Amino acid sequence: MTEPESDWEGALRIAMIAPPWEEVPPRAYGGIEQMLADLIIGLSGRGHEVTLIGSGSTEVPAKFLATYPQAPSERIGESLPEVLHAAQAWRALEGLPADIVHDHSLAGPLTALGRATPTVVTCHGPAAGELGEVYRALGEHIGLVAVSDAQRASTPDLNWIATVHNALDVATFPFQEHKEDWVLWLGRFSDSKGPHLAIDAARAAGRRIVLAGKLTEPCEQAYFEEHVRPRLGPDASYVGEAGAGRKRELLAAARCMVFPIQWEEPFGMVVIEAMACGTPVVAIGRGAVPEIVVDGVTGFVLREVEELPAAIEAAGRLDPYACRAHVERHFGLGAMAAAYEAVYRRMLAAPRPVRLADEPAPPAPPGGAVR
Repeated sequence: MTEPESDWEGALRIAMIAPPWEEVPPRAYGGIEQMLADLIIGLSGRGHEVTLIGSGSTEVPAKFLATYPQAPSERIGESLPEVLHAAQAWRALEGLPADIVHDHSLAGPLTALGRATPTVVTCHGPAAGELGEVYRALGEHIGLVAVSDAQRASTPDLNWIATVHNALDVATFPFQEHKEDWVLWLGRFSDSKGPHLAIDAARAAGRRIVLAGKLTEPCEQAYFEEHVRPRLGPDASYVGEAGAGRKRELLAAARCMVFPIQWEEPFGMVVIEAMACGTPVVAIGRGAVPEIVVDGVTGFVLREVEELPAAIEAAGRLDPYACRAHVERHFGLGAMAAAYEAVYRRMLAAPRPVRLADEPAPPAPPGGAVR
């Protein structure tokens, strides 16, 4: 990569590395890819020059360098596509004039040790496991950004330089004041996401539930066949993996979205997507949920699964306008783009390798304490 020449006070040249598995923006499921698309739009709107390195094609306002002519979505979970993507991205960076690299892939950060240009890495997964060990080994050669304070608190010894909540383009999500009488579960079919718990809770509340989500990997299919399919019926239906348009229709129309997670979810894009449509979220208060949902205002933050049915019923009394306003104030594109721009400038101004973990985390938006 060529040496950076930009004035750190002016426009920046940003190399953005996506994961290889989906296009940016994604055609259907893909929270990271959607966040990336929105971030690029926000950064471009602030006058920065972004080069996206990813798979397939893109519709975002950035120069695009493809590592795969078509995203290898059907091979997700295999190691070689990720390694090849990282190698191709490293090669693309060699001749690219960039001030900073922002990597969202798994293997890509390993190449940060071999270049002088600073590398920012957003941690999109659980930092307390093996992924955290990878980042720990890379140490001060990368600047690590958390997507929630909960994620950052799980491994405080990593080289965290900031917490930046994910955001979205609120204008692209339709607001609907008057809801239908069914509830929604949306996500990836996994025990950790709790769709079987959502069905049970909706049934206990006497409400019909619609499920939409990713069902492509063998582990997802096995879970679905064992725990979800036996529960389907007239009051519980699976409608497939919803694309961008269909997802928005479902999120806007639902009485509430049920989010009964069984793990420490680092963020949960679908939560802010639902609230952007004016739809409250009934959630188990693990991971970042208490940072995102305002208990009793934009949804309910619960301790126990047994509390879900009553909260599903109570969600109908919450104000859709309050849900939308909360996302507009705290999770809009402008806030995320400005926060990442500040991260880039801090990285560029710091000596290399960089150690900024002692900097205080920015305050989280007001959320609801777990009941």
